Amino acid sequence: MRRTGGCRCGAIRYTLSAAPVATRLCWCRDCQYWASGNAAVNIIVLRAAVTVEGTPRAWESRADSGHHMRRAFCGDCGTQVFSEALENREFMVIRVGTLDDASGIAPDIVIWTDSAPAWAHIDPSMIACPRQPG
Repeated sequence: MRRTGGCRCGAIRYTLSAAPVATRLCWCRDCQYWASGNAAVNIIVLRAAVTVEGTPRAWESRADSGHHMRRAFCGDCGTQVFSEALENREFMVIRVGTLDDASGIAPDIVIWTDSAPAWAHIDPSMIACPRQPG
């Protein structure tokens, strides 16, 4: 399984050489900022399966989960590409919208539903977690 992706302007490119560990929708307040008010659609992948070309800029903050997060984005076009919990460096998160071809990718869990706005549709057929899953 090989997938490629990158930012809108092409300054950041990546190759993923393994299937995602999980695909999820995240309604945490941070992801709502990154997704302009909606849930972020993310794949969780093994860091060792990702190669990156280009140098993303990064911003660090403490998430509601308590994790120290590093969010990586293109310094030229601003596209959010990656994030990671500094406490768990084995995995990283890739924004699904940055994949060149996202066919076959579908969320299987929705997290941080307690932070979702009242108008958000939470698909009842998906596993839903009010906060960060254990």
